[in-house]
Amino acid sequence: MASAEKIPIVVLTGFLGSGKTVLLNALLRQPGFADSAIVVNEFGEVGLDHLLVASAEENIVLLDAGCLCCAVLGSLKETLLDLWHRRAQSQVPPFRRVLVETTGLADPGPIVQSIMRDSVVTHFYRLAGLVCVVDALHGEGQLEAHDEARSQVAYADRLVVTKTDLLQGDCPPALRSRLRALNPDADIVIASHGQVSAEELLRPGATAAAAELPWLGKLAAQAAQVGQPHDHDHGHGDGQGHEGDESHGPDDVHAHHDPDVGSVSFVIDDEITWSGLAAWIDVLRHRYGCALLRCKGIVNVAGAPVVVHGVQKLFDTRRLPDWPDAERRSRLVLIGKGLERDALESLLGWLGTPEGTQPPLDADTPPPARAGRPSSSVLAGAPHAP
Repeated sequence: MASAEKIPIVVLTGFLGSGKTVLLNALLRQPGFADSAIVVNEFGEVGLDHLLVASAEENIVLLDAGCLCCAVLGSLKETLLDLWHRRAQSQVPPFRRVLVETTGLADPGPIVQSIMRDSVVTHFYRLAGLVCVVDALHGEGQLEAHDEARSQVAYADRLVVTKTDLLQGDCPPALRSRLRALNPDADIVIASHGQVSAEELLRPGATAAAAELPWLGKLAAQAAQVGQPHDHDHGHGDGQGHEGDESHGPDDVHAHHDPDVGSVSFVIDDEITWSGLAAWIDVLRHRYGCALLRCKGIVNVAGAPVVVHGVQKLFDTRRLPDWPDAERRSRLVLIGKGLERDALESLLGWLGTPEGTQPPLDADTPPPARAGRPSSSVLAGAPHAP
């Protein structure tokens, strides 16, 4: 099935008490969220009683917003396939997207892997993004104390900061700096009184490729800054609660850097090879394993745009029909625990591996000398693990 025809899945996560339920209720009242299906871990955890219209078959409930709500069955795969078959047989109203809401203590990794790994699920669905809800009042303490909270932020494409109405309507600077250190390229959206527009949260891109890759716009902006003389980054909001990077210097980035979760980003000038991409992925997942929370990027393989999406040891690559923007350099973002920039940069040498070369049997094997190292730069403003 063509990617454009697959139903997009958005994963909604956030630590205990962050405001996921309030946000979800607000979304359900908006026309822009109509024709959605919501999958929750336990139906009773979501306060939707005032939105119930009638019970459908078994665990699926029709909401007055035109949405469907159901609880996870034996597995997420089972639930998603059940939804699809009922939709295909007109047993439930048609839906255009699925939002999977996790529990407050859930690690998003296994959830994302269950969506990406199963060939049956990926035949009907595609992962469209991860949204993490962050509590403006308690978020900094939760990030300090809980691995789950840090992982949820690190995986996200979009961060929604709630309860800002209790703090003069803005995200505390210390919390914003912590979020940027954990995940420098995620969008930050301010939810006023627990509300944010569905269009802002689920906004489509200018092209089909960009709609599937909501983080590409920021990568393109960062890539454009590489090689430009500057003292520090300047971020700008768009006037609609969507905030850019906070201005900072290199010392500020390291001062607020999380001790165990970090991000390293690269722009690569040279074209790479298919064998090189396979070798690089193989070495990366064997060397870092579950410590690599997320890898995402778009790379130039012999002139063709290829999307790379990795979660821990699971990687997916997909060739796009066209480049989503004017940039032709490869852009990669790696987020994980204990990442070291120099070590990761040395692995880029694998990307120049000649075609026909087999991936290395040992993850510690150095790249072939004849492969060289592609010309690369570190994205401006991206924090690096110590």
